[in-house]
Amino acid sequence: MGLTGHDGEVYARTLTDMLGAAAERPLDLPPPNPTFLSDDHTPVEFSLSFVPGAAPTLRVLVEPGCAAGGLAQNGRLGLRAVREAAARWGFATDRLDELEDLFLPPAPEGPLALWCALELRPGGVPKVKVYLNPAATGHKRAAATVREALRRLGHRDAFAALPPNDRHLFFALDLGDWAEPRVKVYLAHQDLSAVEAGALSRTDGAPLAAETEEFFRIAAGQDGADGAIAGPAPVVRRPVQSCHAFTETASGLPSGFTLYVPVRDYARHDGDALGRATALLGRYGQDPAPLLGAVSAVTDRSPQDGVGLVAYLALAHQQGQPPRVTAYLSSEAYEVRPPAGLPSAEPATVP
Repeated sequence: MGLTGHDGEVYARTLTDMLGAAAERPLDLPPPNPTFLSDDHTPVEFSLSFVPGAAPTLRVLVEPGCAAGGLAQNGRLGLRAVREAAARWGFATDRLDELEDLFLPPAPEGPLALWCALELRPGGVPKVKVYLNPAATGHKRAAATVREALRRLGHRDAFAALPPNDRHLFFALDLGDWAEPRVKVYLAHQDLSAVEAGALSRTDGAPLAAETEEFFRIAAGQDGADGAIAGPAPVVRRPVQSCHAFTETASGLPSGFTLYVPVRDYARHDGDALGRATALLGRYGQDPAPLLGAVSAVTDRSPQDGVGLVAYLALAHQQGQPPRVTAYLSSEAYEVRPPAGLPSAEPATVP
C-alpha cells in the first residue's frame, strides 16, 4: 500500500489507542457489546480503495466507544477519541462540534453513536472521517436531523437533491487535511434493481447510468439474461447503499456519488465475492494482487469456508477524479459466517 514498516507500527498504535480498553480484551471472550459495524461485532473494518496509477489506499473504520456501558457513553468516548486525534494531528473539530446536539443527545437511539475512519497515508498522519447516526433522536426524525445538519453546515439546498430512499443510514464529515472536505449522506435502498441503482446519482455530470448498472450486476452476481441473483438468497438482504458527497454550497448538488453493494448477501462464499472484486478491478485497470494479499493478512481460512470476509464492494465517482473501486474487509475476530446453504447453528470460527 506504499506504507513503510514504521508507518505500520504507528498506525497499529493509533488503532489500539483509539479502541482504548477494548484493545486489550482477549478474543476468547465475547465482544464487549453488539456493534452495527460488522456481522460478528468486531469494532474494526478494513477497506482498500483503488484508483488508476497509484497504490491502493488502506483505510480502517473503528468504533472507539465499543466497550462503553451504553450508547450515550459510546458517543462520549468516540467524541473524546476524535478530539484527541485532532489535538495530535492539528485539525479542527468545529464542524463536528456544531452538530453534537443533533447526533449525540443525552439519550440516543439507533444502532450506533460515532464511528471514526482513518485513511492511512505514508508518514503516519491519516486523513480522518467521522460517521454519525441520523436516527439518534428517533428513526422518525432521521430525515429532519439530516436536513438540519446540512443547513447548519451551509448546504441549505442539499437535502432536496437526495434521491428516494428507505432510510437515512449515516451522516459523515471529513475532518482535517482534505483538499475539498466533504459532507456525506448515506441512504439505504431495499430490494433495489440494477436499473434503479443506475438512476440514483444526482451529481452534475453524473456517471452514466449504464456504468452503475453494470457495476451493480457484477457485484451482485446477477446473470445477464433475467437479472437473477447467483446462489441461494438469504431471507432478508441488507439494503444497497448510496452515498452523496457535498463539497460546495452554491448549486445544492452533490459532487460525489458512491454505490455500495453488500456482496456478502449476494454470494455463496467469499470465493465468489473475491471473483467479482477481481472482475471489477480488471474492468477499471487495477491489479487485484493487493486485495488478495490483504485477505491473507486478515485471515488464513479458505475463501470458500465462509461468507462475509468481503463485506461490500463500492464504486465511487467524485468530480475531477477517476472512478474508485473499494473492497471492504471484515476482521472476523470473533466468528466466521458459514457459506450460504450451511446451517447457521454451526459457524466456522477463527481462533
